[in-house]
Amino acid sequence: MDMNYYNENAKEFFDGTIDVDMSTLYQKFVPLLPNKGHILDAGCGSGRDTKAFIQKGFSVYGIDASEDLSKLAEELTGQRVEVTRFQDFQSDSLFDGVWACASLLHVPMSELSLSFSNLAAPLKANGIFYCSFKYGNDEVQRNGRNFTNLNELLLEQVISGSTLKVLKTWCTSDLRKGRENEKWLNAILVKES
Repeated sequence: MDMNYYNENAKEFFDGTIDVDMSTLYQKFVPLLPNKGHILDAGCGSGRDTKAFIQKGFSVYGIDASEDLSKLAEELTGQRVEVTRFQDFQSDSLFDGVWACASLLHVPMSELSLSFSNLAAPLKANGIFYCSFKYGNDEVQRNGRNFTNLNELLLEQVISGSTLKVLKTWCTSDLRKGRENEKWLNAILVKES
């Protein structure tokens, strides 16, 4: 189970992701949000993106399924991170944006639609939802982790029962050193009013 992987390897994962420059992805997401808006960082991992958004003046609420990673993210950001799975997440707060960077890819295909619906529920009408998946059309297991890979067609199918629609998709190479050959599907979705 991926939670066990991230709990057992939290420090290694933190160290391997904390310094990755995500500015090109932020540039696609941030301009679509209201100034000082409220962001849900879904699967916040190391807290890298939460911290970056806070520094840009946003209010950020982080969630992650790994208790150990959540603790490291709390230390980095100075704020609480809720330990929960996307399939179980509920919120009374409303968000202007959802940031799910390389996190939903660990949800099994059979539970992905529910996860999108749960994360979109507290998103305001016309709110923005960023997500990324390794590019493909299958489910694989690597190094103790499960990955659900999506292409554009599968993404459309997965969100078809939700309030979300695709605004834009694009492909990128992995931003981590030594992984430039790995391709990612990035998507900006919008919640229909």
